[in-house]
Amino acid sequence: MAGVNMTAALRDGVIGAVVAAALALPMLGFRLVDSSQALTLSTRFDWVAWAALAVGLGRFALALLRDTLPGRLPALPDWGARFPKMRLYVGWGMAGFAFVLPFLPIADRALVDKATMVLIYVMLGWGLNIVVGLAGLLDLGFVAFYAVGAYSYALLATKLDLSFWVSLPLAGVFAAGFGIMLGFPVLRLRGDYLAIVTLGFGEIIRVILQNWQDFTNGPAGIGAIPRPSLFGLVFTANAPEGKTTFADYFGLDFSGNHRVIFLYFIILVLALLTNLFTLRIRRLPIGRAWEALREDEIACRSLGLNPTTIKLSAFATGAMFAGFAGSFFATRQGFISPESFTFIESAVILAIVVLGGMGSQIGVVLAALLLVGLPEWFRELQQYRMLAFGGAMVLIMLWKPSGLLAHRSPTIRLNQEAG
Repeated sequence: MAGVNMTAALRDGVIGAVVAAALALPMLGFRLVDSSQALTLSTRFDWVAWAALAVGLGRFALALLRDTLPGRLPALPDWGARFPKMRLYVGWGMAGFAFVLPFLPIADRALVDKATMVLIYVMLGWGLNIVVGLAGLLDLGFVAFYAVGAYSYALLATKLDLSFWVSLPLAGVFAAGFGIMLGFPVLRLRGDYLAIVTLGFGEIIRVILQNWQDFTNGPAGIGAIPRPSLFGLVFTANAPEGKTTFADYFGLDFSGNHRVIFLYFIILVLALLTNLFTLRIRRLPIGRAWEALREDEIACRSLGLNPTTIKLSAFATGAMFAGFAGSFFATRQGFISPESFTFIESAVILAIVVLGGMGSQIGVVLAALLLVGLPEWFRELQQYRMLAFGGAMVLIMLWKPSGLLAHRSPTIRLNQEAG
């Protein structure tokens, strides 16, 4: 084949296979088997061979494709640009499907519970999208605000006996306050330096939660977190004194599915409010200021805009929604600990934003379904989650560098034909 260097492609494939085998050997090649007698070491060299073969063939194919199409690999079409109203139709379709999902014949308790978890990450992705996608500020410590919201509700509910509906806005306010606290030290930082500082902030919050035992109960976490009620109706089999159960009030047989569906609709409404707020604020002056800061901070400053205020507002707004999601996570789980808020959570949320397309609301939903929904449905493949993240990121950088549904164009443009 003219223009194709088979020798170089084969060499790349062999090198890729060797590197993959070296990396897979300690991770996949050995495992400990727990038996009634003792722990024994077993080998899985066939897994290593398959991993090396897959990487080698993939590298070989990429090398051939690179020689066949010099310059760059073919990019996936931008369907959003070709069909401008497609985003609107897809968005309304997704919202409608989400509302009827619990009532579909295929929707059992496990499906609704998994959909609830996906919606938590959708809300977190939309919150981080304000910071990363709109304002262009790389934040690797977003899980810190998630943790602040969760612990705020847990402490308010267990220490002060406040209800979920009272604690929810307070959790958002506390998280927004921490967002402003993070914003001040990073006002003069950009790019990698900003990412390093935000990463450190996230770890600081986790360490504080783990070691401040008198306040947060340390590694033991906080349990017995109250569940939310619906206008005073509780979703338990037996109502506490002075309260009524949901089933008794409506004359239904008690079912644990009632609480699961109720929690699902809470996070669905919170996520949709987050989306609506983001879409509206993009058209306001502060939203356009975020986009101006993302494109060029120097030009933004020369136009008389204050980068300090813009950055702090972006951090505070994104953190507020993370606080809302954290408070819901705490009431859904009924127990939280510092182990739920590690760096990997920040990496997952950032991967959702990047994979979906920075600035794209629908892209975040699609990425959350891929990165959170699929591992939930295929739990036996959970240990390969990071491998899937890495593979997805590589493929996106090759074929769609801006994300699945990137949307970085300015919200409002000047009329080109005016004047």
